[in-house]
Amino acid sequence: MKQEILSRIQKKFPLVAKPFKVIADELKMNEKEVLEILQNEKKDNIIRQTSAIFDTKRLGYKSSLVAFKIPQEKIDTAVEIINSHPGVSHNYERNHEFNIWFTMAVEPDSVIGLDKTIELLAKLTEAQDYIVLPTLKLFKISVKLNTTGKDEKKEKVKKVIHTDLELTPLHHDIIMRAQYDIDFVSEPFAQIIKDLNITYDTFFTILQELQESGIMRRFASILNHRKAGFNANAMVVWDVDENNGEDIGERAAAFSAVSHCYLRPKYPNWPYNLFTMVHGKTTQETNAIIEEMANEIESKSHMPLYSSREFKKVRIEYFTLAFKEWEDKNNG
Repeated sequence: MKQEILSRIQKKFPLVAKPFKVIADELKMNEKEVLEILQNEKKDNIIRQTSAIFDTKRLGYKSSLVAFKIPQEKIDTAVEIINSHPGVSHNYERNHEFNIWFTMAVEPDSVIGLDKTIELLAKLTEAQDYIVLPTLKLFKISVKLNTTGKDEKKEKVKKVIHTDLELTPLHHDIIMRAQYDIDFVSEPFAQIIKDLNITYDTFFTILQELQESGIMRRFASILNHRKAGFNANAMVVWDVDENNGEDIGERAAAFSAVSHCYLRPKYPNWPYNLFTMVHGKTTQETNAIIEEMANEIESKSHMPLYSSREFKKVRIEYFTLAFKEWEDKNNG
C-alpha cells in the first residue's frame, strides 16, 4: 500500500480539507494508517516536499538552464557562490567538460536581469566558459516516479490551454503560503485558512484558478529520487532537426520515464537542442530506456549526462526579499 500512496500523492493530490481521508477511502484504509506511512516516508527523506508547484515564468520571473565550465579544483568555491543566489533551485555536477549545471531565475523587477546575473556569476566563479539554455518550447514537466511498477511505458501528454488571470492580493497571499511544504496531518491547510481568515471553499477555488491559468502547475508530492530507489537519472541531450523539433519533442515526452522535456537553443560549442530527463532505478534500466527512445526519435546524435553530485535541489521561494538582498550585496 505504501507504493500506491506514494503514487497517488505524486499524481493527483486531493485538494480538499482532509486529503488523506480521501486517499484512505480510495485504498480501503483508515486515515491514521495513511498519515503514519507518509510521516515515516517524510522522516526517512523519501518524500522531499508536498506543496503547490508554480510556473516560474507565469509569475513573471525570467529563467534558464545554465552550464558552466569550472576547473575541478575550483568547483567547491564556485558551487558555494552559485548556490548563494535565491533563484538557483537545482545545481549538479555532470559528466561533461561543461560540468556544473544549474537552473537560474530572477524576479520580475530584477535590477540586473537574467543575462547580467549569469555573467556576474561566471565572473565570480572564474568559469572558463558557459552556455545559457533558455526554454524555447516546453513539452513536459512532471516528476512522477513509477513507484508501483505498474505505469505504462508511454503516456498521453495533455496540451493545456491556459486562461488569463489577473492576480489579486489574495492570490499573492495564497501563492506565498501554498509554495511551502505541508505537514502530514488530517487538515494540512487549516493554518493557511486561519491565517488568511478565509473558507476552505475560497482557498480551493483560488488554487483551481491558479491551476487553470497555468500559474500553478499542480499540487503534489515530490520524492527524493535516490531515496525512492531511482538511482540512475540522466539528462539526455539530443541534436535534432529544428524544423521537426516540436514533433520529435512530443514523441520524446510521451515516454513515462521522461519527467522533463524541452527544446533549447543550439550554439557552435553546443549542438544539442532537445533535453529530456530520464529516470530509472539502475544505469542499465535508464540506458535501455534511452536506447528505446533513440529508436523512435530522429536525431543526429544524443548524449546522456549523468549527475555525479547534487549540490542543490530546492523550490524557489517567490515574492521574498532574498532576491533584492542578493543583488544589493553582489551588484557592486
